[in-house]
Amino acid sequence: MKVKSVEKLEKSRVALIIEADAQEFEGAIEKAYRKQRSRIMLPGFRKGKAPRKMIEAMYGAEIFYEDAVNEIYPELFDQAVEQEGLDTVAYPEVELLDAGKEGFSFKATVAVRPEVTLGDYKGLTAPKSVEKVTEKDVDEELKPYIQRATRLVDVDRKAKKGDTVTIDFEGFLGKKAFDGGKSENHDLELGSGAFIPGFEDQLIGCKAGDAKDVVVTFPEQYGVEELNGKEATFKVKVHVVKEKVEPKLDDEFAKDVSEFETLKELREDLGEKLAQRREQQAQRTFEESLLDQVTKNMTVEIPDAMVEMRAQRMVDDYKQQIVSQGISMEQYLAMTGMTENMLKAQAMEGSLRQVKTDLALAAIAKAENIEVTPDDVMAECTRLGEQYGMPAEQVKSIVPAEELISDLTNQKAAKVIFDSAKIGKAPVKKAAAKKEAEEKPAAKKSAAKKTTAKAEEKRPAAKKTVAKKTEAGEKKPAAKKSSAKKSEE
Repeated sequence: MKVKSVEKLEKSRVALIIEADAQEFEGAIEKAYRKQRSRIMLPGFRKGKAPRKMIEAMYGAEIFYEDAVNEIYPELFDQAVEQEGLDTVAYPEVELLDAGKEGFSFKATVAVRPEVTLGDYKGLTAPKSVEKVTEKDVDEELKPYIQRATRLVDVDRKAKKGDTVTIDFEGFLGKKAFDGGKSENHDLELGSGAFIPGFEDQLIGCKAGDAKDVVVTFPEQYGVEELNGKEATFKVKVHVVKEKVEPKLDDEFAKDVSEFETLKELREDLGEKLAQRREQQAQRTFEESLLDQVTKNMTVEIPDAMVEMRAQRMVDDYKQQIVSQGISMEQYLAMTGMTENMLKAQAMEGSLRQVKTDLALAAIAKAENIEVTPDDVMAECTRLGEQYGMPAEQVKSIVPAEELISDLTNQKAAKVIFDSAKIGKAPVKKAAAKKEAEEKPAAKKSAAKKTTAKAEEKRPAAKKTVAKKTEAGEKKPAAKKSSAKKSEE
């Protein structure tokens, strides 16, 4: 392998022209032949038994060139990256330039980790406001406990919104029943929105023993092709009407729903926990505002591929969450009217934010000579083990060491920012400050933008040497054919 040239391009991209000699190319061609021969038939030979020379004589010597290049270029690219000391952050775009018996050459264009010029990151100022907890707030916190203690009692009257009815139902398209449209003794809270629009409203006013035809139209994107946008009739039989009876809010209620002896103690505990959550949220908003300032103060050219790869990772993580809830991605996309490309487009802004934050924290770690010790790693494994209920050693065996070190480095770098920061009015740009002075508006609170790239919580994937290994389920990109003419044997 020989690196013929290295050219720096805009937005932190590098173009390499890499050459492989005849011996390297011959080895790759032989591998390509061995992989393909089982699918090739020649007259006079059993399938998979045709000699390579016979195949090349019949179809041309270049028959295995493309597969051979795709077989070997990732390894050659990795060698070139290591030789040139490049820190790649995305998969390369590969273009085949020339191939023949003397070897081959290709051009690999790849994004590299950009250089960051830090601005101010210490002694920053950001607003922090913690909303006080009121008695009304505690009332809201108490509602879930009330709901859990609420009983359903049979009533002999017409059903109204908020009641629960026990029903049998069967759905029909025309005169034909459809799959999944039948149930017996089903409890349905009227007004809950559990059924398609219009169904629950038509049962208001029914009494136990009533039978009713409920006519509804399924949404266009319901997710079942047979039902999308179709009018259906449900034959419904009402068995029971039940109303909610809420508990009396007293000390006995507190004993039933909590570990406290009195209602006063329960309310005080709920208020304290809500105050803690609000303090934590205010601190997160404060820290996110500081991180925003750091990224705005730095100078960097971020390659598009770096942002796109992070966005794709975010989409993949979201897809896993959807599937873990028992919904296929196809169903989710049908129900929401989305496409994967739309999901990725939505993720791009958050992806750019995360990439900027990661780059800033890495630059701060370098500037501050931050190091992560083995004790730091073990402490983090212990913390994660306690969180997920597993031994620290098991965590250490599951989570890549490079990922842990990167995460801990970011946490330490973020701590440098947070520990030196002050609470106060957010800085205003000079132009904006001048305009504000001229207009003399009332004082405004600075709204800190939220970011998903919190230093303590995010866990970036370990950096990969591009093209040698791909993420699970992905294929390495194939080399593109160049308009350059292949040399003949």
